[in-house]
Amino acid sequence: MKKVILIGYMAVGKTTIAQVLSEKMETKWVDLDSLIEKKTNLSISELFKQKGEVYFRKIEHEIFKEITENEENLIISTGGGTPCYADNHLLLNGKNSISIYLNASLSLILERLISEKKTRPLVANQSQDELKEFVAKHLFERSYFYNQATFKVNIDNKTPDTIAQEILQYLD
Repeated sequence: MKKVILIGYMAVGKTTIAQVLSEKMETKWVDLDSLIEKKTNLSISELFKQKGEVYFRKIEHEIFKEITENEENLIISTGGGTPCYADNHLLLNGKNSISIYLNASLSLILERLISEKKTRPLVANQSQDELKEFVAKHLFERSYFYNQATFKVNIDNKTPDTIAQEILQYLD
């Protein structure tokens, strides 16, 4: 195993699961958004505001390509849109890579996003109805890319530890 790449919509727990897997596997983990922030010296929301989404996706692709192609064993938590742009979905199952789609129900995603609205600039100003439509539309548009993952794990009603154990079974 060289790379375990976690993908899925925002608020499904990619970063949390990456941390749990990192401990269990004694393998380094990286968060793609954090690497982008470090490289640009801007928060993701500031990057979107100052440079726009096209610039963000370009930087995201460059860093994602770099970390998926290096030889280091890594667990990678991606942004919700990462697989959907710049042919990043083609990097999900490259040589020595296994990707896991953390799949959650619409109701679970909405529940989490509503409680995290202040820290999620994309959804901060949306009403509950607008949020539901926004997420449902995104999930539909992104499903093709998410389903390119090597494995799919449903996370509803599961603890991070249970999800990590399920992923570890795929890695044996």
